[in-house]
Amino acid sequence: MKIADHILEVVADLKGKPQGAHNIRLNGKTSSRQSTKNIEIVNKTDNPGIDIIIKPGTVSEFVHIPVVIDTGGITEMVYNDFYIGENSDVVIVAGCGIHNDGSHLTQHDGIHTFYVGKNSKVKYVEKHYGEGGGTGENVLNPITVIHLDEGSSMEMESVQINGVDSTRRVTKADLADNASLVTKEIIMTSGTQLATTDFQIELNGKGSSTNIVSRSVAKGKSSQVFTSIINGNNECIGHSECDAIIMDEATVKAVPDVTAKHVDAMLIHEAAIGKIAGDQINKLMTLGMSEEEAEEEIVSGFLR
Repeated sequence: MKIADHILEVVADLKGKPQGAHNIRLNGKTSSRQSTKNIEIVNKTDNPGIDIIIKPGTVSEFVHIPVVIDTGGITEMVYNDFYIGENSDVVIVAGCGIHNDGSHLTQHDGIHTFYVGKNSKVKYVEKHYGEGGGTGENVLNPITVIHLDEGSSMEMESVQINGVDSTRRVTKADLADNASLVTKEIIMTSGTQLATTDFQIELNGKGSSTNIVSRSVAKGKSSQVFTSIINGNNECIGHSECDAIIMDEATVKAVPDVTAKHVDAMLIHEAAIGKIAGDQINKLMTLGMSEEEAEEEIVSGFLR
């Protein structure tokens, strides 16, 4: 299997080209693109990147826009804007994978901006992954900006699987009346890797809500920082939860920040950081596992 095909399968679950609308970016250039009757993908005219325009009423359709870099030394910044028409229901699969066998920095920075129309529903899946035997760093810095119109909703799944030396992940969102945002983030770091996550949510609309969930494992001498800012500017519900397992000499920091600016705003933040409990490991070891196997089993279950 070619390296690019392997990475596509890891970050976007793709085996070959997808059937529907897609744009596959390989080493800084579009390698495959297809629009459909309801979903148009065009180059931006002011910056590197694409516009994805989804017609109102588009239902049960997918958009794949993965990025693959299999040549070390490439650094890029890409701007992708999504315009989702009213009363739509779509799934968007992004993600980026880097294979770096060289000694140079390889970096992909992406700004994804979503304009979600009234009463539309979007599921957004994003996976980040790095590999290769070189000494050059793999760096991924995704910025996601979300504008949710009245009655719309978005579910965002963000996963950093392995091999990313440094990442700064920023998610900003503003919600109108009765809009809803759910995010689930999974991160694992090892070695001397650094992962910074920054959520900034503005609950502007009456009846708006958000639920931010982050689960992470920090191994080796890696560092993680989780910051969550929720501003309740109307009658709304906001919840933020950070759960982390810390191992070896790693560092994990959680910074909650919830501000109620309306008497009917209900905001909650929860954070829990700790090591794997010894009785959990002992219980699995009684089933025949080694200590290392028991730890791997617990970590795998925690990140599901």
